[in-house]
Amino acid sequence: MTPDAPTGASSTAPTGAFSSSDLAVDRALAQVSESFSFLLHITPVDGEEVKREFLAGRVSEPVFTYRELADEPTVLAEQLARIDVTTVEDRTLGHLLRAKHRELDLQLEMLKARGSADFRALSIELYGGVSPSLRDHAERVLAGITSVEPPSDPLDAQEFCALAGEEIAYYREQAPGIEMHAEIRPDVNGVMVSGDTLLIGPESVVQRNRAAALLHHEVGTHLVTHVNGHAQPVKVLGTGLAGYDETQEGLAVLGEVACGGLTPFRLRQLADRVLTVHRMVDGASFAEAYDALVTAGVPQGSAFTTVMRVFRAGGTTKDAIYLRGVVDLLAHLADDGDLDLLWLGKFSLEDLPLIAELTEREALVPPRLLPRYLDDPTSTERLGWASGVEDLSQLVEGHA
Repeated sequence: MTPDAPTGASSTAPTGAFSSSDLAVDRALAQVSESFSFLLHITPVDGEEVKREFLAGRVSEPVFTYRELADEPTVLAEQLARIDVTTVEDRTLGHLLRAKHRELDLQLEMLKARGSADFRALSIELYGGVSPSLRDHAERVLAGITSVEPPSDPLDAQEFCALAGEEIAYYREQAPGIEMHAEIRPDVNGVMVSGDTLLIGPESVVQRNRAAALLHHEVGTHLVTHVNGHAQPVKVLGTGLAGYDETQEGLAVLGEVACGGLTPFRLRQLADRVLTVHRMVDGASFAEAYDALVTAGVPQGSAFTTVMRVFRAGGTTKDAIYLRGVVDLLAHLADDGDLDLLWLGKFSLEDLPLIAELTEREALVPPRLLPRYLDDPTSTERLGWASGVEDLSQLVEGHA
């Protein structure tokens, strides 16, 4: 399951694999991509406050506050328009960079449309919707897992941040000098990664029995592939090639499976996200989507958070990609595929053949880091077993 290069091995970027002009286009795209955090800009800054108002019955259709955009999307769109990806000489790299250019343009259009109906339509173009097959997977999960585990000891933001610091210290021992951080941010709800930093909202609570899995998800996948991608000659592999989110989130959830930390509640949560996206696209209001989850037995606080994530900024279908990413990766593994090359950076499973070609040409370098769970034979055994499941509810140990 792991590449031949040892974890933390230092490698020199190959010289002459790409022309200087091709690399200049890559760096220009990476610079635009790093100039804004799409996810932060579509995430409410007052989510916890609005949640309290909603649960108290003082509002029925929440209105959220977002970070100030000013003229940032317009300025960046003009900068992006000046990057001529048609000049890229390397055929494979050109394909990847043209797709990334289109995605960045779409993201900036979404930011301009934040809070409008256009945002939702653009989100479907970026992330896709919910296919009948994916909806069936979600419904089978909810039918197959009818009870969830009781809450364990809660960790507050400071306690979880301390654990994240220990996890990051482990990776720094493997590859000294890497950029990887964790911090508590007052303008963040929940836990998320932006660039090289794990951001933790001050009111975040993480169940102790979920802490290790969440660290493998956020640090062991998102931050590890960020570090590895930034070490590549192709810098966009650090910020993410087009469509990388789905494979990244699927890979991160497989990390939860590998460490034995995918709980019944968590898997039901991923299925609920799919159905909530489906309801939103089908015309449900925030309150209607919330009521559907509560009626199905989801705790009120969790139901609000799930619906907020889907309805934010005008409505985003992003949360359907977690389960879809898992389905696609399990099919890849079942077809004798492996995860080896997926640690090289952030890219989609669809682009794996192109990344494999670049690797064969020795145009990319081995990963500086690998997820620590790959050192545990039990974890790799779990992944091998998971590749054979047909009903996703079997991914939760004890529900096979």
